[in-house]
Amino acid sequence: MPADLPPPTQQPLELILARNLLTTLSTPAFLLGQSGELLFYNEGAGALLGVSFEESGRMMPEQWISTFGPYDANGQPVDFEQLSLTAAIRDRRPGHSAFRVRTRNGSFQDIAASALPIISTEHGPTGAIVVFWPLDEDMARQITDEHLLTQRAVGG
Repeated sequence: MPADLPPPTQQPLELILARNLLTTLSTPAFLLGQSGELLFYNEGAGALLGVSFEESGRMMPEQWISTFGPYDANGQPVDFEQLSLTAAIRDRRPGHSAFRVRTRNGSFQDIAASALPIISTEHGPTGAIVVFWPLDEDMARQITDEHLLTQRAVGG
């Protein structure tokens, strides 16, 4: 775990349930905390990015942005605050964007992403779920097929 992250604490129930939901999806997805920290991403996201969550762990926004992006069409970094996805955390409303992410091997993937705020009746806003998919149909199909095969193999 990176040194500049606080030790994990008990998360609100809605974040625990959101993480459980993401583990069952083939569609790549991130779970973000209220300040934008990357709390989890699922196997579909790991397949797209080329690195599993178990390998990378939790990250603060600056860390995951410098590692994965987002990037514009020219390969330039997009500021976290400029993303419409940030609205899910900042403004408590859904957001959608298309941009590029960088994989572990340095290649870029064009993706579309939609973010939904997580707002509980007990804690108020606690984070966001960001679901994304490659714009390349073959890559999207490959990620989904790999996850389904893995789940069947382990009896999931």
